Amino acid sequence: MDANVVAELEKAGVKVEDPMRLFIPVERDEQGQVKPVGDEVPVRFGDVTAHVRLQPIAALWTGNKQPPDFTRPPFPEYEPFFFLVEATAAGFCRDTRHAEVDQEFSQLYRHLARRPDGHHKNPLFSYLRAAARLYLSLRDVSQAEFEAVAQRLHQSAKLHAGHIGSTNYFQSVLRQVLGA
Repeated sequence: MDANVVAELEKAGVKVEDPMRLFIPVERDEQGQVKPVGDEVPVRFGDVTAHVRLQPIAALWTGNKQPPDFTRPPFPEYEPFFFLVEATAAGFCRDTRHAEVDQEFSQLYRHLARRPDGHHKNPLFSYLRAAARLYLSLRDVSQAEFEAVAQRLHQSAKLHAGHIGSTNYFQSVLRQVLGA
């Protein structure tokens, strides 16, 4: 958890007690191209967008709590974490008008689990990483919990893959997050 980020967001009018009401909005450059998210991260809460500087994921891990078995839901304690990442993914696809294929989502989540502070050629990765960094800035999460959540997201996208080019994960999971 990062008390400075919590204070900055609250000062901007962002209610941090419910991470399920937050997401990382897509930002574009002057030419209209999607800007990857760096250290300065936009956070949307309703009509309010605040920009905060987030630490790397590895600097935000707290404690050594072990995650539950994520093979069978429910896992309500972790629902806000999943929701924040998936709401950001869904919003990215909506704003770019491009539903990533299941295999790409699977790869991005796997990359997030293995190299959480790394980079990827797909700008969506920077948004997924930013959502995770935001959540870890708001709540205490151990490395094991983070890796388990990222691995579960990877498995979810992988299980939805019906064929090359399928968008079942977006259609079945992410559209529900958007309420569409």
